[in-house]
Amino acid sequence: MCLGIPMQIINIQGYNAQCEAKGIRREVNLFLLQDEAIIVGDFVLVHVGYALQKMTSQEAQTTWELLDQLMAPT
Repeated sequence: MCLGIPMQIINIQGYNAQCEAKGIRREVNLFLLQDEAIIVGDFVLVHVGYALQKMTSQEAQTTWELLDQLMAPT
């Protein structure tokens, strides 16, 4: 099973982006989205350092809500 994490782009340099999610920043490779118009502020789904798809802010928020529920103590 794979887990993709929604992250927001805060800086872009070529095919590399600095992304942030819940206060954590990571370098993310945008090469797989080279045909997409990606700008600072966009949300992307990240898996093992690669952005797999662009997503809306609502999709990112919904995904984080689901992940938070999965991680909540029972």
